[in-house]
Amino acid sequence: MVFAYDSEMTLRAGIELVNTASEPDTLTSVGDLDEFYARWRYTGRHERTRAELDAVRDLRPRLRLLLTANRDRAVELVNGLLAEVTLRPELVRHEEYDWHLHAVDYDDPLVERIKVETAMAMVDVIRADEMSRFGVCADDGCDGLVLDLSRNRSKRYCSTTCANRNAVAAYRARRS
Repeated sequence: MVFAYDSEMTLRAGIELVNTASEPDTLTSVGDLDEFYARWRYTGRHERTRAELDAVRDLRPRLRLLLTANRDRAVELVNGLLAEVTLRPELVRHEEYDWHLHAVDYDDPLVERIKVETAMAMVDVIRADEMSRFGVCADDGCDGLVLDLSRNRSKRYCSTTCANRNAVAAYRARRS
């Protein structure tokens, strides 16, 4: 394991959130946001409104910029994200997570929780000098982001769809 479990899950959620903006956009309804919220086990206020959905959708380009930045730029972006919210750090333990840090109040908006939790997970990445764990999908037709937590850093595709498409293309090229 490269990062603490809660940081790893937050980074995976951040990558998924950013990748929802790829064509076709997969975060277009409040129901889509409900599924994202449940899948990544966010806690706290979730209004289930169009305004909340729009706020989360609007965060995606900023997270993409953060997740593709070099280390020095990532520091600036993390500090900027954290400066935008009132931080209330508290150690908590719930569900499958052991003790970890929540830094926003339970009643703060979901978009602030996503912003702060992603920024805090990126603190771990920056401190460990592991920015190379992030990349853009190797599929020429895809701009999805990749989080490579493999031991040998061999992950190249954002999804099995992209990996399979490239494997089939390589197979066909070899056969011809």
